[in-house]
Parts: sequence; C-alpha cells; structure tokens
Amino acid sequence: MDFFVYLIVLAIWGLFVGAFARLALPGRDPMTLLQTMAVGLAGSFIAGLIFYVLTNGRAAPGFFGALVFSVLIVYFIRRRRGGGLIDPGGPGR
Repeated sequence: MDFFVYLIVLAIWGLFVGAFARLALPGRDPMTLLQTMAVGLAGSFIAGLIFYVLTNGRAAPGFFGALVFSVLIVYFIRRRRGGGLIDPGGPGR
C-alpha cells in the first residue's frame, strides 16, 4: 500500500511542478494533464541528477531546481513545435 501512496504523491508533485513551469512561460501551451505531469517529473529527475553530480550527493534540488529544469523542458518543447519564448507554436498558430 505504501508504494501506491508514493506513486500518487509523485504524480501530484509532477503535476504541481509542471503546472508552475507552464505558468512561468507566457502563452498557452496545448498540453494535457499527463503531459504536464510528465514535464514536472522529468524536470525533477534531471534536477536531481545534476544536483547529485554537482554536490556529490549531499544536496537535493527542491522545488526551485525542479521548476527551473521543468521550465527549460517546456521551452524546448515549444522550440521543437516551431514556437519561441512567448509563442508556443504548433498547429494552432
């Protein structure tokens, strides 16, 4: 049962971080809730890896580190769609 609770808390954390990452960049992002959650989890994971390497495992990135890397992921998604910092790009341009 503890594993399922952990997965639910992890999903909520990813959704929380992903939502703030989407709010940090102006413009509308055509992403679903699952995509937003995936962006938040990926940003948290990448931030954790980089902080682990830089501090030899002595520090955790926390919310701000996860947010910074999640914003970078949202920006790269926008660039891949043909958009920019303000324009999300995609078919609805």
